[in-house]
Amino acid sequence: MSFEKEEKGSGTRRKARESALQMLFAADVDSSDPEVLIADFWNELGAEAFDDKTRDFANNVVRGALKHVSVVDDRIRSRAEHWRIERMAIVDRNILRLAVYEFLFEDTPRTVVINEALEIARRFSTFEATQFINGILDAIKLDLEKADTEGEQKADSRTTSTS
Repeated sequence: MSFEKEEKGSGTRRKARESALQMLFAADVDSSDPEVLIADFWNELGAEAFDDKTRDFANNVVRGALKHVSVVDDRIRSRAEHWRIERMAIVDRNILRLAVYEFLFEDTPRTVVINEALEIARRFSTFEATQFINGILDAIKLDLEKADTEGEQKADSRTTSTS
């Protein structure tokens, strides 16, 4: 995977997510220390290839996704009917991990996360994978929105009962 065909106008966050995907892919294949993996990735690509903001976002997402991989994978498993994570294509599995990590631990709007994941899937995976990823992410998004609504309702009922 490379950045040779980088689209004009592609945003900093997209470039960071694509870099993060490549690092997560590498971590999936060779489970080396995340800090070594990150340093090797940027050394190989060239330190001047991206600005600090792009590298920082990519690095934070990679560190977070790897730190919380069991939580992220559990969430994916909850919606990947008839699919074991280990059997998914490595690219697809890591696009899902990247997106679900952002759902759970970043403040990026969920619709944006899905759109970005699909754009990255179109670039690095197959048409069928894009549909698969969309289905899983949309189901997880709905689960999270339902949980958010239920949490708000509980908070409202506590506020009302103490008034």
